[in-house]
Amino acid sequence: MTSRDPHIRVLLVDDQELFRRGVSMVLSADDSLELIEVNDGDQAIAAVEETPPDIVLLDVRMPGRSGVEVCAAIKAISPSTGIIMLTASDEERDLYDSIKSGASGYLLKDGSTYDQVAEAVRLVAAGQSLISPSMATKLLEEFVHMSRGPAEPAGQLTARELQVLRLVARGQSNRQIAEELYISENTVKNHIRNILEKLQMKSRMEAAMYAVRSNLLDDPL
Repeated sequence: MTSRDPHIRVLLVDDQELFRRGVSMVLSADDSLELIEVNDGDQAIAAVEETPPDIVLLDVRMPGRSGVEVCAAIKAISPSTGIIMLTASDEERDLYDSIKSGASGYLLKDGSTYDQVAEAVRLVAAGQSLISPSMATKLLEEFVHMSRGPAEPAGQLTARELQVLRLVARGQSNRQIAEELYISENTVKNHIRNILEKLQMKSRMEAAMYAVRSNLLDDPL
């Protein structure tokens, strides 16, 4: 899927009706996006079980199940679904827990326009990751801290998988990785799926953090 391919199926999960209405107005105006709205985690999980979406926009703080719990549950049901946490929470713990649970994006409601949310949907659907700038700074600080810790073995990955992992950690999209390695985007997706399975991780963002902690970015491609 490219960033402009039609029929990106989006599930919006938020308990604030006014906010859902604003996002819905923008996303519904784009013919390439198909939008479904629910207002809590249980409804979200049921919707994913019925028809897995391409992208989920998910609030961190909701009544009942937390967004982090729902994120993990959705990834268990549909590993290929991209999840963007769209939240008012700028807590570092929510950011880290979301990434570990499989989120591919983390956007702050206060710092994102509705148009930026729509563009984030397209970017994550194209295989990229996205974080609000202020939260990205916190994540970079975590990268620095992790890189000082003991490196984890990556011996279970093949040479090609290590190449792909390094490029993922450098922020390249599936298309960019495919072009650099002269392989198809489907092959890139297969490599990423194998990497996540071998490392027992749930998202490319978590895999990128692993690459930094293991000092893999210092190795040649």
